[in-house]
Amino acid sequence: MRIVLGVTGGIAAYKAVLLLRLLREAGHDVRVVPTRAALEFVGRPTWEALSGQPVTTDVFEDVDQVAHVAIGQRADLVVVAPATADLLARAATGQADDLLTATLLVTRAPVLVAPAMHTEMWQHPATVANVATLRERGVHVLEPASGRLTGADTGPGRLPEPEEIAAAALALVGPRDLAGRHVVVSAGGTREPLDPVRYLGNRSSGRQGVALARTAAARGARVTLVGANLSVPAPHGVDVVPVETAAQLRDAVRSAAKDADVVVMAAAVADYRPVSPAGTKLKKTGVPPVLELVETVDVLAELAHDRLRDGQVVVGFAAETGDDDASVLEHGRAKALRKGADLLVVNAVGDGQGFGTTENDVTILDGSGTVVARTSGSKDAVADVIWDTVRDLG
Repeated sequence: MRIVLGVTGGIAAYKAVLLLRLLREAGHDVRVVPTRAALEFVGRPTWEALSGQPVTTDVFEDVDQVAHVAIGQRADLVVVAPATADLLARAATGQADDLLTATLLVTRAPVLVAPAMHTEMWQHPATVANVATLRERGVHVLEPASGRLTGADTGPGRLPEPEEIAAAALALVGPRDLAGRHVVVSAGGTREPLDPVRYLGNRSSGRQGVALARTAAARGARVTLVGANLSVPAPHGVDVVPVETAAQLRDAVRSAAKDADVVVMAAAVADYRPVSPAGTKLKKTGVPPVLELVETVDVLAELAHDRLRDGQVVVGFAAETGDDDASVLEHGRAKALRKGADLLVVNAVGDGQGFGTTENDVTILDGSGTVVARTSGSKDAVADVIWDTVRDLG
């Protein structure tokens, strides 16, 4: 797909570099069209090196190619991120004084703009009116995130994360095959208290589960995300239920799954918890304490057995390391047979793999342990393959 990525002159332009990489890694042809001011933040060589295409800003460049018209005509999708208040004003009033605004006037492709500016600018009546005008004309305007801005101030006006922008943009031209479905996704890693200060936990950041929630929403699903101690922001547009322990996660997932079409257990749930957590902080006495542990409930196996709704699809994850007894895949096959889920996503962890990374490499098994798909790449791309596999179950 041919995508135009417009970049305007805001400090958040650095995030557009990551957005460009996500779109390119998803297999798309991306032409970057910055404003002159954008090049004050990220230079032309960066855009050209990462896109593999020339970068121009002015309607008088590449005149022989009629670039000010051709770029917009050829585009299948146009994304502007960040979009400053100035860009929103010029686009709303139909100006075409640079290559980006000319492209926006010419294109008939879907357009997504992701505003980023100080809160006062975002809430100014002029900007509010400009956004309303653009939306009336069919432009998709993302709501900015709320958080730390350029200076010491905080509030709405922060550019959403690149993964969220990419998912929202691709959803405009992608499948809506999960429309009308309720999807429950668990993500992150549970923590089992040892005392009021310490806990037993794991290295899961929740990034893959969040990617599953984000891409499911982009494909039209109503999404409930049960997040256990997430290290990454939850996507906008999904219902988030925060939890900490395995017991809390079990209760939250079972409650949400009562009307769910699909339940995906991507969270790393503790297998053990302390029998009696200390009520006060454990002190160093020279004699290490002996921890008595008890197994937690196997949430995935329980869900697969109970099926809280007729026809419910249950998907599990198996984060494995190979050992002397079996390989990662062999451990995954054994787990698929034990758990009874419809699908089991197997991935190797440790040595910089899996936990906390932006990419993943997975093998998807059916309930009998048969390989039905293999994929690698960004966690959003992996999530889409998982949803493709769920969809193909019928």
